[in-house]
Amino acid sequence: MRSEGRGGGNSRRWYIILGFMVAVALPVTTWEGFYNHQADAAIEFAPNSETTSNFANFQLLYTLKGHTGTVKSLAFTPDNRILISGGAENEGIIRLWNPANGKKLGNVSKAHKTAVESLVMSPDGRTLVSCSTDNTINLWNLKNFKFSFSRSFVGHTSNVLSLAVSPDSKVLISGALDGIRLWDLLQQRPLGSLVRFNNLIYTVAISPDGQTLASGDDKGVIKLWSLSSGKLISESVAHTNSVTAVAFTPDGQTLVSASRDRTIKVWNVNTGELFRTLTGHNNWVNAIAINPDGQTLASAGRDGIKLWNLTSGELINTLSGHTDWVSAIAFSPNGRILASGGFDQKIKIWGIPVKRK
Repeated sequence: MRSEGRGGGNSRRWYIILGFMVAVALPVTTWEGFYNHQADAAIEFAPNSETTSNFANFQLLYTLKGHTGTVKSLAFTPDNRILISGGAENEGIIRLWNPANGKKLGNVSKAHKTAVESLVMSPDGRTLVSCSTDNTINLWNLKNFKFSFSRSFVGHTSNVLSLAVSPDSKVLISGALDGIRLWDLLQQRPLGSLVRFNNLIYTVAISPDGQTLASGDDKGVIKLWSLSSGKLISESVAHTNSVTAVAFTPDGQTLVSASRDRTIKVWNVNTGELFRTLTGHNNWVNAIAINPDGQTLASAGRDGIKLWNLTSGELINTLSGHTDWVSAIAFSPNGRILASGGFDQKIKIWGIPVKRK
């Protein structure tokens, strides 16, 4: 990725915009259902090994049904106990599942007016953030295993497609067709906007140290920004088509990007060097997820799910189960479960079960 330097200049200013972004408080509503966190799980999962060998044995455990449209977003709570899904239904429902037994836990009804494009849990486990093609971002409090509405962030003028939360759970980044905005999660107020964009923002990610923001756009460009100053660090025309996803490895040394050009690219964050290009998907790569082991990548597309060894670039496994495009994918925080959602309106839970003695 070509370095732009860290210096000043009019083209790299940090624009603080407070006037036209409004944080709107609304009446509290609770989700329908209650999570019994003391209930016994139906399946125990194999411990995650320090190598990627276990992922060759991943198998389908459950198929979750309930969505009436494409499953567009998936997220786990930090304690691995709840899987959260958002879809393309006009009613904008968020659904909650127990990934250990495949049972539905409840809904967040009327979470958005239109499709729920992205979901993210704050690392402290207190806040769920959702965004939508209705141009809004909603915050949901998690307390005593219940979600309740907290606040809406209004400021984007177009579809909000991607979310990221800083490791300290203080800052929210939102990527949309009109650029990138920053929000204070603790004070629940807008912080500022990155306005140096001519392209549509499809994906954002924050490095594990909370210092760097990565963004990908519709022109195949990846940009790295300093979150402390808002200055552009580097940019590169990384792909020949839209960047659909970016993700940092847990050590923060590597950035992985996926694209509609059918490729996945692995980058050295410090030097901008391209480590390798992963090829094997026969169409758009819609989503990626990096296992907490830092060695295993999952990618999703029209031809199913592929698991890769990030160190060697080796294709470890291909998971087939969806009957249409796979559009969303997420690893559980403990790395033992993989969830996928697709155009077939289903969620698949994958893992390595261990028989109880």
